[in-house]
Parts: sequence; C-alpha cells; structure tokens
Amino acid sequence: MTDAVAPRKSAIDRFLNIVERGGNALPHPATLFALLAAIVVLLSGIAAYFDVSAPHPATGESIRVVNLLSLEGLHRMSTSMVTNFTSFAPLGTVLVALLGIGVAEHSGLIGAALRLLVLSSPRYLLTPVMVFAGVMSNMASEIGYVLLVPLAGLIFLAAGRHPILGMAAAFAGVSGGYSANLLIGTIDPLLAGLSQEASRIIDPGYTVTPVANWYFMIASTPVVTLLGWLVTERIVAPRFPDGPTRNPEEDGAAKPEQDPEAQRLKPEEWRGLKWATAAALLITLVLVWAALPQGLFWGAGFMRDPTTGDLLSSPLLSSVVAMIFLYGVVTGVTYGAVAGTVKNDTDVIKGMGQSMSTLGVYLVLTFFAAQFVAYFNWTQLGLVFAVEGAQLLDSLRTFVLGDSGDTSGWRWVLAKIIIMGGFILLTAVANLFMGSASAKWALMAPIFVPMFMILGYSPELTQIAYRIGDSVTNIISPMMSYFALIIAFLQRYEPRAGIGTVISVMLPYSVVFMIGWTALFVLWLAFDLPIGPGAPLQYIPVAPGT
Repeated sequence: MTDAVAPRKSAIDRFLNIVERGGNALPHPATLFALLAAIVVLLSGIAAYFDVSAPHPATGESIRVVNLLSLEGLHRMSTSMVTNFTSFAPLGTVLVALLGIGVAEHSGLIGAALRLLVLSSPRYLLTPVMVFAGVMSNMASEIGYVLLVPLAGLIFLAAGRHPILGMAAAFAGVSGGYSANLLIGTIDPLLAGLSQEASRIIDPGYTVTPVANWYFMIASTPVVTLLGWLVTERIVAPRFPDGPTRNPEEDGAAKPEQDPEAQRLKPEEWRGLKWATAAALLITLVLVWAALPQGLFWGAGFMRDPTTGDLLSSPLLSSVVAMIFLYGVVTGVTYGAVAGTVKNDTDVIKGMGQSMSTLGVYLVLTFFAAQFVAYFNWTQLGLVFAVEGAQLLDSLRTFVLGDSGDTSGWRWVLAKIIIMGGFILLTAVANLFMGSASAKWALMAPIFVPMFMILGYSPELTQIAYRIGDSVTNIISPMMSYFALIIAFLQRYEPRAGIGTVISVMLPYSVVFMIGWTALFVLWLAFDLPIGPGAPLQYIPVAPGT
C-alpha cells in the first residue's frame, strides 16, 4: 500500500502561507498595538525636533507634528487614557449589541433559526448570500461586524463547510464592500457633511447631499458580491476544505449533528420560532410607523428628526444598536418562553452574562488599540502624510495635462483616471494606518476636497474615490476598529489565529476588490456617468455676481 500524495499547493497558497506565518510571528495583537502607540510617541518627538511640517493646500498654514514626547504630551496621554478607552466607538456598539444577541443565543432562538436556514437554503448559494448580506448590513452602521460575521461561521459549520470560510465571505462583504449598497445608510450623511464643510473652503454655497454617491453604490453592490463569491470559492476555499474542524463546544457553541433527521426542528422549537417571528414583526411595524412622514397617520414619524422631519439624520437611524438590543431581547425571551428554554428573569440575565464573558481578550485589545488611534490623531502625522501625497497627485496632473490645463477631450478623462486612481491607492495605503472611515475623512477631506476642486474635480467625485480606497483595505488593516474582534471570532475555531491569519485570508479579497472596483470606477469616468442624484463629476467655479 502506497502513501497518498499530498496535493501540490499553488503559488498563491504558498504566498498566503508565508504571509500568515510572518503575520502570526508578530507579537500578540494587544502587544503590537502597545508597541505601535509607543512608536507613534517616539516619531512625534523626532518629527517635532526636526520641525517636520507641511503647508495646508487651501489655507497655506503650516501643519506641524504635535510632540507627545514632552511634558505636555505626557500629561495629555495620562489624563486621557481612560476616556480614550471608554470613548472608543466600537466598544459600546459591541457591548450593547451582544447583550441582546446573548439573550437570543442563550434561549436557542439563533440556533433554531440557523438550522432552519441551512435546511431550507441551497448549499451552493450560501457564499453569495453571505457576501451580499454583508454589503447590505452597512446600511445599519457597523452592526454587520458584530452580528453577521460570527453567524456566518455558524451557518457554514452547520452546512458542513469550514466556518472560517463563511466568516471570510461575510467579513469581505461587511468591511471590503463598505461603500457598496442598494440603500442609503448611516455613514452617507456623515461623509456628505464632512465633504460639504470641506467644499465650502472654496465655495461657501456648495452642497453635498447624502445621496451624492447613490448611483455608483447601487452599481457596486452586484460587482462586490460577484467578486467576493469568486474569491471565496476559487482562492480561499482550497485553504479551508470542508470536513471536521475544531469542536465549537469548547467555546459554548452547539455542535451540529451530521444526521439530517437530528437537525429537524422539534414542535416546541417551531412554536417558539413562530411566536418570535410575530414579535419581530410587531417591533418592525412600530418602527415603520415611527419612520413614516409626520402627519400621515396619528403619531406617525415620532422617531424622525423633531425639527426638520428628516429621516436620514433622525433618532431612528441613530438608534440602530439599541434596536438590535431590543430585537434580541424581545424575540429571545418570546422564543424561550414558548419553547421552554427561558423560565424566569435569571435565565435572561444569564444569557447576557455569557455573551459578555467571551469578550475578555477583545477588551484588552480594544484598550491598547484605542490608545494608539488617539495618539496617532493627536500628533497629526497622518495629516502631514496626506499633504505630501497630495503634492504627488498634483504633479501627476501637471504631467498629464501639461501647462494648458485643458479640461476637455481624452486628456481630461485620462487625467481624471490617473489622479483619482492615485487617490484611491493613497487612501487604501492610508487606511492601513488610520482605520476609522469618518475620522480619516474628517482629516483628509479639508485637504483633498478643496485641492481637487481647484483642479476641477467635484467633491462628490473625490468622496466616492475616497470610499473605494477606504473600503478595499479595511479587511487587511489592523487599525480597523473591529479587526481585534474578527481575530477573536476566528480563534473560536483556530486557537492560534492572529493578525497574520486574518491578513492572509482576506488579502485576496482586498487585491481583487481593488482591481475590480477601480475598473468599474474607470468605466464610470470614461462614460461620464452621474454618480448620484444631482452629483456632477466636474466642478466649475461660479463667477462672482452670477
């Protein structure tokens, strides 16, 4: 009897294995964040000593690096250590959402719903469904990181596929496809507001609406879904083949039965699901009533903006995490009361406590990550880097257009493609060091939006280029706020998973998304298509008095 010959690994597999080993050879993620924070402090001292600065392209004011390696810097770091941690945006989102999800999971609602989903869905459609669901989850802020990614692992596990494969597909949609959607989400008004403020440095009356990028977002959704499906099945799946994986019982998850008959729902579970569905529908109807235009019916629109009646900036869209908590608790208690898994309030509190007990490592990671992000923002190092990059882009424009500055014909289209392609690449690289999309745009918009308006590019066009670059490297950026949480999710099935594991799994998505999404953007520019309602590609200054 001869020994079986192991399948030969492809060049991509060998490269990704090297990336994984190299990344995992790094210190523990918490230690790495602490070291990076210390490096930022040291760099700020060196840059301040040599008086490193950059001129602001709009105002001409000198942007200097703030020295944290000083007595004032020491005071700021020591007095802000607690608030850096407690005000770190993802922390509250994760804790509050998981309180509600914990009740739904402890009652058995999530397990029963997943089994029903697996039994009733074609296995071959799980991957595109996960990617698409990840993309669409962005309309509800960043809850996809907390809810969808771990659920994708459980769904794939129950379907007999490797759970990391499911989490990768969901993470690719949630984070890599962050700026694709069929609907307007909570991030759109935020980015539009920042773009508008930046544009008014040049044009005080300029307006950027929340739907400024909607047409391009809609077209991007099927592109990202198909690309995510392709990468998952063709590149990532061979590294995580179907079959036995780590026993999830060690982490408190239910072990799926292999016998299809054992997976069928029991009568009490069916009743629990029906009542939980009815409870969810009731909550949904109340929310729809709260979102209707004011005055349409009695009491309608009570969760809209009380001053303007607007929905995009309403308390309703600002309460997404609270709604997740509400759905989780109400449906979980309803299911448990009918199915017999929740008998009193102690069971409810126990479910919340169990969900919190799994976050110990994440809290440690968050503490050090929050310090690093705060230090980097304080020093203005990222702002100086952005200005230097802007000068490079300006030199590219001059090279393409020459001294004439002609804004018509193929040279103008080529200039747009090169300049905006360079900006996409610059943003993608910057995203590796500054994770928050809104915080990074708050720093970059006042520089790039006015500069590109001077060059003839509209703020809406600059914004969509920024969003592409910001999205495609989210999934490989350790600075991304939820990166530590993704590591914790993977460690449920691969205890040795670390930064290198996540980067090696997600790197193919990042590369393919960058190429495919940029190609779509180039086509958009070549055909001069509108990127949103009333959103032009070119900025033409309005002459005074007209």
